[in-house]
Amino acid sequence: MKSSSVMQDTGRPLKNHAGLGQTLRNSLTMAYRGLLKIRRTPEQLFDVTLQPILFTLMFTYIFGGAISGNVHNYLPIIIPGILVQTVIATSIVTGVQLREDMDKGVFDRFKSLPIARIAPLAGALLADTIRYTIATVLTFVMGYIMGYRPEGGMGFVVIAGLLVIVCSWAVSWIFAFFGVIARTAASVQGISMIVLFPLTFLSNAFVPVNTMPDWLQWFVKINPISHLVSAVRELANNGAIGAEFTLSLISAAAIVAVFAPLTVRAYMRRT
Repeated sequence: MKSSSVMQDTGRPLKNHAGLGQTLRNSLTMAYRGLLKIRRTPEQLFDVTLQPILFTLMFTYIFGGAISGNVHNYLPIIIPGILVQTVIATSIVTGVQLREDMDKGVFDRFKSLPIARIAPLAGALLADTIRYTIATVLTFVMGYIMGYRPEGGMGFVVIAGLLVIVCSWAVSWIFAFFGVIARTAASVQGISMIVLFPLTFLSNAFVPVNTMPDWLQWFVKINPISHLVSAVRELANNGAIGAEFTLSLISAAAIVAVFAPLTVRAYMRRT
């Protein structure tokens, strides 16, 4: 009874002691809220709908002849690279929107609700997987329209897409951490770009590693983005699950293991 009295006085205990089942239900509800936001403001999807199309067209026709002799031969190289680059870049939005909601006081209003405190954060991360899925599908569709025919078959293409989505979700924890600790949404985007651009462009996503200077190749070869791109190429082009696939999953698990606790701890302190 004493505990109940404290609950009524503070108005906050129910969400602080939510069980796993309630936390999951609350998180799914918050994820649905994120989907409603997308439906009401569809311009939020411009980056995942236009970017795959524009990047695929630009990079293919700019670099195709110089690197592979023609566009057709370049497609098996560039489509997996564009896929990884586009979907990973989309994960930046997680941190930006999180910071915007916190600045608007949305999360302060959530405090008065009988929900798990972690639900708004978890829901936002779950909802953004829809964005990754849209970008993944559009990139493969655009490649197919341009003549890309994955020799691995549809089954391995689906596995490649799921791998990219899982890894992008893992990376989104990094940007969610920036979203919680940064002061403005603009600073979140700026910091995220500084982190992301070297990782995506200093990789094997667009050009073969052996064409780069020796001093740069060592970084490209240990870059997690390079491992992910190689894994997608092996899956889509060869129908093979190799060491790159395993390394990509290990890298994703390591990112979540490090940044999920950091993000949750920082989020709890801020809310």
